[in-house]
Amino acid sequence: MQAQIVYMTAGDLSEARRIGRALVEERLAACVNIIDGMRAIYRWEGEVQEGAEVVVIAKTVASKVDPLVARVKALHSYACCCVLALPVAAGNPSFLDWIAAEVAP
Repeated sequence: MQAQIVYMTAGDLSEARRIGRALVEERLAACVNIIDGMRAIYRWEGEVQEGAEVVVIAKTVASKVDPLVARVKALHSYACCCVLALPVAAGNPSFLDWIAAEVAP
């Protein structure tokens, strides 16, 4: 199974925790890391915006990415939420095996 890292942002810590917990409980991710205190500068609806966000990083496998994205979109408060999946080229084999085992049915 191809491991994937999924980078997301959330509007606040409560939302990040709710999304992260759902992803792990539903076996869509083996683990979720939450990094509070990020600042984002972005263009939205024609205006440059700046605000606080929370980084959410999930470890999963390629076969779980589509349902993970769908679940995040269902839980997220943003109209257009950031969810980006990145393939893992290499890593600790036992950790990669652990990811696969934790997202298995």
